[in-house]
Amino acid sequence: MSKPAYKRVLLKLSGEALMGDDAYGINRGTIERMVADVAEVAKMGVELAVVIGGGNIFRGVAPGAQGMDRATADYMGMLATVMNALALADAMKHAGVTARVMSAIGIDQVVEPYVRPKALQYLEEGKVVVFAAGTGNPFFTTDTAAALRGSEVSAEIVLKATKVDGVYTADPKKDPNATLFHSITFDEAIAKHLQVMDATAFALCRDQKLPIKVFSITKPGALMRVIMGEDEGTLVHV
Repeated sequence: MSKPAYKRVLLKLSGEALMGDDAYGINRGTIERMVADVAEVAKMGVELAVVIGGGNIFRGVAPGAQGMDRATADYMGMLATVMNALALADAMKHAGVTARVMSAIGIDQVVEPYVRPKALQYLEEGKVVVFAAGTGNPFFTTDTAAALRGSEVSAEIVLKATKVDGVYTADPKKDPNATLFHSITFDEAIAKHLQVMDATAFALCRDQKLPIKVFSITKPGALMRVIMGEDEGTLVHV
């Protein structure tokens, strides 16, 4: 079997990806399928860090958050990511993979705090590190957390796992003529006004020369094909 194309990666999972076909929350079958893919990669020796979103939980309370102070609402979203991270780590345990959850906000009785040297140690030991609570600050998305943590742990690439199999010229759900980019530069993506990540995360990845691979986590075998360097999804590079 050929070697993986990457030694250390940062996987960004959206909270919505955990819902499956449910309206909100965590779909057990969906998270088990995702974790099976992650376990397959981890067992190959790839050092894997994960940043998880919280939209699947926060979406359910979002109507009640209308008119709420933005910072307060963002902290609620961070707590939702902690819940998802715990669920992900538990599912990994059942799949035979050791995972450690590290939170950017202090909840010491539940998860350990994010400490960069400790995170690097866990990765070197072959443990999957799940980063929760975003950056720990309001007004920043989990995309930005992925770009930040990916830079901090010297990941070779950020893998943005979505429900869409890459970056298109237009929304493929609305435009049947939309075409998929297999590879595109950061500057080209900006010029074409393509929404790969939020602006802060995108700028950080560009400045750090940290490539982004956008692919569908719902597509069977897609994560493994990305790790092996095969033609899957869209590569955004310098």
